[in-house]
Amino acid sequence: MLYRSFIYLLGMLVNFFGVALLINATLGAGFWTSFFIGVTDHLGYTVGFWYGTFQLIIIFVNAVLMKQKPEVRAAIPVLLESLILDFWLVVVFSHVDLSLAPYLLQVSTLLAGVVIIGLGVAIYILPQFPRAPVDQLFLAVSARFNLSIQMGQSVVAVFMTTLAFLIGGPVGLGTIAPMLFLGPVIQYSYTRAYPLYYKLHPQGIQDYQEAM
Repeated sequence: MLYRSFIYLLGMLVNFFGVALLINATLGAGFWTSFFIGVTDHLGYTVGFWYGTFQLIIIFVNAVLMKQKPEVRAAIPVLLESLILDFWLVVVFSHVDLSLAPYLLQVSTLLAGVVIIGLGVAIYILPQFPRAPVDQLFLAVSARFNLSIQMGQSVVAVFMTTLAFLIGGPVGLGTIAPMLFLGPVIQYSYTRAYPLYYKLHPQGIQDYQEAM
């Protein structure tokens, strides 16, 4: 359990470091993050605060869509993720401003953010702990309205991007790039991290052979 928890925490730290890079590239943010930034601009508090607040709400939305009981366990990683996101944005990157930086540097930061987010997601899904409610939402939408997973994800992405745009969130290249490239990066990173994860596990060799 300690090993799995360490990998999970490491993945979240890497993931939200990438999110912070994406935001600080000032070319737009992911559709969820863009929405949270827009809410922060209007109502105050931090991006991490709204990230946690809306994810707690989404736990109940997912339960309604899936006609199941709310997955209360998901509240723990949500609170942890909120703190990690604010750690990167409020503490580490608080004095970073790339809005006037050369465009090439902004694009490079954005692409680095996408790659690091993909790596982080690939790492934190390895231990198979409860996933974030926002990650479960498109699955719930797909199941509730009999859509493919890809279509469900697209519906959520378009809806949240539209909301983010309407409230003045930073919608731009940083919103489009993750939609195009994040999936392949996660897949590439996961296929390489998967065998390493089991080989480093205390029972790694046996687990890896069984998984194969």
